[in-house]
Amino acid sequence: MPAWSVIEPGPVESGSLRLVEKPVPVPDDDELLVRVRACGVCRTDLHVTEGDLPVHRPGVTPGHEVVGVVAGFGRAVRGFDVGERVGVAWLRRTDGTCAYCARGAENLCPASRYTGWDADGGYAPYTTVPAAFAYRLPGDLDDVTLAPLLCAGIIGHRALRRAALPAGGRLGLYGFGGSAHLCAQVAMAEGAVVHVLTRGAAARKLALELGAASARDATEMPPEPLDSAILFAPVGELVPVALRALDRGGTLAIAGIHLSDVPALRYQTDLFYEKQLRSVTSNTREDGREFLALAAEHAVHATTHPYPLSRADEALRDLKAGRFDGAAVLVDDLS
Repeated sequence: MPAWSVIEPGPVESGSLRLVEKPVPVPDDDELLVRVRACGVCRTDLHVTEGDLPVHRPGVTPGHEVVGVVAGFGRAVRGFDVGERVGVAWLRRTDGTCAYCARGAENLCPASRYTGWDADGGYAPYTTVPAAFAYRLPGDLDDVTLAPLLCAGIIGHRALRRAALPAGGRLGLYGFGGSAHLCAQVAMAEGAVVHVLTRGAAARKLALELGAASARDATEMPPEPLDSAILFAPVGELVPVALRALDRGGTLAIAGIHLSDVPALRYQTDLFYEKQLRSVTSNTREDGREFLALAAEHAVHATTHPYPLSRADEALRDLKAGRFDGAAVLVDDLS
């Protein structure tokens, strides 16, 4: 089958992601073979392609926001049928036995493995997933609409919980791409006042259309102090900016898997008055199930921009350049 492969990590403009031929994968005993129908384009895919994340699997096929149908399964799999629609997300496997897994924090498992980083993902007509990590999907949303929910949505949901937003609180979102625009909808549905701070004019326009109270450039101060903030942009220089925007006792959660260097923080202006700084690491399966239920309850929807799978490199270039709001989604045209 044709599949995109990170031949040599580097700038996506240099051709680091290339279309090659790979065998159709064979599922292990506990895995599903999934026929990919749509795959969201996540900033983590860009980090894998450009080498911001270390190589885990040479020549890996990126993609971990997969909506597809079961095309086969290993001999130990029970409870899935060929033709059933399923979702494949970032967290692919954990050991299930470590202290973190035992306490419900499987996202911190040292043996965790990830789709599109440790194993080939959804930038191809077929991928695999352990059956225990596949998501059953609601039937009332189309493939393209669902795809971004499987990482952008789930990670945004975990970041929102890590941000410890009080009921009816004031939330700042720094960066407003695929994850933030889904997070904002959940926060507003739960009664939050949302202020968006991002560099892109199109993203600011989308934020206001979705109901944000304000939308300003990422370096500006919001119109009121924030109870909580989430940094989605992978820009370390924004950490002190966001901390200074917090009210006393506020929390900043950093949602990305990669962040550029953070400049020196000034204790008195950036951290004093019991402000908190938190990171977000992957997600648990329970995060995913909880978010998908909330998304259905509150009619959370992704603003999507479909690209043919044959133009995955172009989609990543456009993501890097900020040429679209919302989320890009690849639709298979290679089979």
